[in-house]
Amino acid sequence: QVQLVESGGGLVQAGGSLRLSCAASRSIFIATMGWYRQAPGNERELVATITSGRSTHYADSVKGRFTISRDNDNTVSLQMNSLTPEDTAVYYCRVVLRSRDVYWGQGTQVTVSS
Repeated sequence: QVQLVESGGGLVQAGGSLRLSCAASRSIFIATMGWYRQAPGNERELVATITSGRSTHYADSVKGRFTISRDNDNTVSLQMNSLTPEDTAVYYCRVVLRSRDVYWGQGTQVTVSS
């Protein structure tokens, strides 16, 4: 079992920045860490992922504005710059173990005002 603790959400004006962090209760056997988001009325969508080898993948909508990093083996961060109201959503941390088990965080709200 892996517990995920997210932090860093909040309210920011358009053009501003926020940094999200997610810490896993243990690092052993973690393959990929990532962030997803879900806006009201929408399906949950991928934002960015990073592998244990530090390979990254971004949704087209956030390329050039968001940066995912893996601070250590069990912590992942998402630096979000040039935020727009369209980025408003609940952001979820997701961890995939080498066993392919998947764990989700509880979600953190990001609200961008125009």
